[in-house]
Amino acid sequence: MQRLISISLLLGASTTFAQQFPRHELSINGFRNPSIGLEYRQNHVSVHAGYYLTAFRAGVNTSFLRAGLTYWFLPVGCKPNPSSFYTSVSYVRGFNGDYREKNGAMGEVGFRWMVWKGLNLRIGVAALMAPGESLKVNPTPGIGYAFSW
Repeated sequence: MQRLISISLLLGASTTFAQQFPRHELSINGFRNPSIGLEYRQNHVSVHAGYYLTAFRAGVNTSFLRAGLTYWFLPVGCKPNPSSFYTSVSYVRGFNGDYREKNGAMGEVGFRWMVWKGLNLRIGVAALMAPGESLKVNPTPGIGYAFSW
């Protein structure tokens, strides 16, 4: 009996996580995560590019060009385009401050919540590495709208 209950719970949980991603998606990202720009996803992998703004110190904004790849996994929910976890790696190029004309790399992990139709909110944490600078870790909230087909 205990095995039957365990198997039933496992099957119930697996159908919750068995949600599939739409084959294609184009996102217009309006705030920060992954950048203010565009992102195209095919199945589980997306490419993104745009303008990234952050504050490593209070009152001091630092801006970057950001482009990279994202891997989407563990889709959850019953919507046609499910919420899911993601991890990404990006190239960044600084525009101002301590990072002016410096190249760097940024890694990130987080969760995207599909709020309504294509409207989505993201929360993640990113680590930035650049020559001559200490490792910077900060939160990465975001808002965007995704069109899928």
